[in-house]
Amino acid sequence: MLANTKDVLLHAQKGKYAVGAFNVYNLETAQAAIRVAEREYQPVILALGERYFPTVDVEGFSAMVRALAAKASISVSLHLDHAYKKESIIRAIRSGFTSVMYDGSLFDIEQNIRYTKEIVEIAHMAGVSVEAEIGSLARGAFSDEEEGDGTLTDPESARQFVTETGVDFLAAAIGTVHGMYQGEPNIDLSLLKRIRQAVEVPLVLHGGSGTPDDIIKQAIQAGICKINVNTEVSMAAVSFIQNYLEAYKPVHLSTIMADMQESMEPVMTKFVRLFSNKDANIV
Repeated sequence: MLANTKDVLLHAQKGKYAVGAFNVYNLETAQAAIRVAEREYQPVILALGERYFPTVDVEGFSAMVRALAAKASISVSLHLDHAYKKESIIRAIRSGFTSVMYDGSLFDIEQNIRYTKEIVEIAHMAGVSVEAEIGSLARGAFSDEEEGDGTLTDPESARQFVTETGVDFLAAAIGTVHGMYQGEPNIDLSLLKRIRQAVEVPLVLHGGSGTPDDIIKQAIQAGICKINVNTEVSMAAVSFIQNYLEAYKPVHLSTIMADMQESMEPVMTKFVRLFSNKDANIV
């Protein structure tokens, strides 16, 4: 069933587990995420980034995901990831997305608050929840994300930001990166705990790919309720395609796409199981 992302994350916050937010760009990535979530009986968030708008028909994609969600046995949310333009957010809302992320991390705190507050007012009128970000993530290997400066989230700024904007969940920058780490991860869990003490809304961790399992588990216990995953899934699919090309098997495209979908599912399963708390009452 299609679910409002805020409701899903509030339940996760109460149950001390995290929901996987998988970046999707086509039918196969969406089907893989939902199939894995159903097998594991966990909710899932399908995230489409604004950067994919030039190659993905947003309205058609939303209709496809909502049709898949209507048949699913678990909660499925449709989320707009890293949007910088108000027109992209309005387009996603009109298309039926259940949450949007406005990324104002390029601006100073006062501008970020002002722009985010406007987005929150627009989205809430349509019953859509909003994610925003304080600080930013650096870009690691194999990522197609925009380059951030790696500024960590200041807890007091986070408190001010949440209070003044009314945002529904907050992405906390604690040292993770978009993509794969180049060198040893340097993730500040003590900072995460201070952010958790400063704000009550669910917290989001961007950069799930490559983050050590023990760090993820500790981050969930410290208040992370949503974890974004993109690069590791992409790498699994690209590796599969490369192997197909090297073997030069004269097969039909439909076979390649179906097998590619299966190649992504073990990676997604690993993350869903890592994020879940099997003792929690999942919705």
